[in-house]
Amino acid sequence: MSTVETMFDRTQLLEELIDIGIALTSERDLYALLDRILEQARRFTRAEAGTLFLREGEHLRSAVVQNDVLEARLGRREMQRRLQAAPLPLTEPSLAGHVAQTGEIINVSDAGAVGVQQTAALTETVDRTGGYPARSLLVVPLMDPNGTIVGALELLNALGEDNAIVPFAPEYEKPIRALASLAGIAIRNARLEDLSFKDTLTELYNWRYFALRLDEEVKRSARFGHPLSLVYIDLDDFEKINDDKGRPAGDEVLRDTARLLVKHSRSFTILARRAGDDFVAILANTPKAGAVTYSERIRGVIEKHPFAAGAVTACFGVASLPADAASADELTAKADRALIEAKRLGRNRVAAL
Repeated sequence: MSTVETMFDRTQLLEELIDIGIALTSERDLYALLDRILEQARRFTRAEAGTLFLREGEHLRSAVVQNDVLEARLGRREMQRRLQAAPLPLTEPSLAGHVAQTGEIINVSDAGAVGVQQTAALTETVDRTGGYPARSLLVVPLMDPNGTIVGALELLNALGEDNAIVPFAPEYEKPIRALASLAGIAIRNARLEDLSFKDTLTELYNWRYFALRLDEEVKRSARFGHPLSLVYIDLDDFEKINDDKGRPAGDEVLRDTARLLVKHSRSFTILARRAGDDFVAILANTPKAGAVTYSERIRGVIEKHPFAAGAVTACFGVASLPADAASADELTAKADRALIEAKRLGRNRVAAL
């Protein structure tokens, strides 16, 4: 790359860093912002692919994935499905996991030639998802302003002027670290905002947060063509528990139900308390059949759980995009009608109209 081209690229990067910094104060969609950051990191380094991982407990979740080769071969939807199928346990060796735990920057010129367990495991995982070979890699940590590592930004296969795969130049590390820092700030801001969106009794999200996230997920579903499902959950005869056992016993049932929902749902399922004994789950990348399966499984978990107040059951109403609706309002109305139908049919039911 010539000096003039390098200066031009750096000028563009500086302008983008400023724009992203401004967006941090106004963009409500965390994933849209992270997608933009990853795209800019790839553009600056000419990386064929990249993943932005978020750390959630002892796992890394692929929050944003981009891969030009697999997208051309499989289509965007299938590419994302394969690469975001399951979280990556930090107990399994991987370069992203190593960076997320140590805060080190890793710049590998040829993953296939480096005889380390972490690189071998990563290469095997990427190849297995679609025959895409990982060669040159650059992985930097995502740190929030407090220095806490909240994930990792991973770039794969830098392209030279002849489009051959080349190593990532060492001078790329500092600007990519700057982009990663912006991602870390965005993640911290989103998590701080989450605190004001939590239901104090159950520690699930509240209705206000649910409404904002549903709107975002519906827009994302329309943009990328992903299915999206909504599940309304209502405990059966909850008022009787309050009347017979007292309000503290009813509150404990609500807390136990929330804990069961969290335990038996995927980490990226959005769970909220609507009001009273009503809960809701937003299932991204999930068609109606998958949402019905999820609901039946949760129904069984609640039915079998030994609540201190006695046996508890619940009804479920399921609706999906694009099968049942074309907007957030239509989706919530359809899920509500399905829940009413489940109640009409009796206790302990799942309904999907």
